[in-house]
Amino acid sequence: MLTEEQARDSVIVALDCDHATALDLAERLEGRARWVKVGMTLFYAEGPAVVREMREHGLKVFLDLKLHDIPFQVKGAARSASLTGADLLSIHGLGSSAMVRQAREGVEEAAEERGGDRTRLVAISVLTSMDQAALSEVGIDVPVEQEVARLAKMAVGAGSDGIVCSPMEARQMRELLGPDALIVTPGVRPAGSDVGDQKRIATPSRAIEAGASKLVIGRPITQAKDPVSSLESIVEELCEA
Repeated sequence: MLTEEQARDSVIVALDCDHATALDLAERLEGRARWVKVGMTLFYAEGPAVVREMREHGLKVFLDLKLHDIPFQVKGAARSASLTGADLLSIHGLGSSAMVRQAREGVEEAAEERGGDRTRLVAISVLTSMDQAALSEVGIDVPVEQEVARLAKMAVGAGSDGIVCSPMEARQMRELLGPDALIVTPGVRPAGSDVGDQKRIATPSRAIEAGASKLVIGRPITQAKDPVSSLESIVEELCEA
């Protein structure tokens, strides 16, 4: 069972929407949500300013840019992303251990420059929109859970603070990576909600029980008639689990 504060801190509200909607949600969720996710759609449209705007509402920011390039470029991108004030940043595990190490160097340089805590890193393992058939389509012919484990071990060994995986792999990842690793799980849907394009999903309480640290939840909150009520229902579920 989580305390209310732990439950609120475990939920990352995904702002996969336009700028006006994101600002409206930030205002409505201020004081209730602890984290928001700023993904590529919003960041590419609005730039670094949107991270600062979220922080002005007292929200921590998961900047979900899924950086994936040559190590030199990722180091610079991670440094720049960290300087926006992001608390958490995603990179792609498929970029190799050298890329992960350079990303870590980038956020460490940014922390020295701006002061304060270092932006933490999480490495994407296998996207939650992918199932076994999709993985095979891109030439990876091992079970999903095996690929997730391989990438997780490599990325954390190279300096990532944790990984992004589906709730289906959370328990295995907690056992593999230990109690201190960040395990961020998209693909979280309250019972009865639309699963959208997600393939490997679980309810909030089941994801936490499996070992997840943070739950990325978007449409069930942001597209609800009452986003505040939807968030509060999830917090209540986590406290009662």
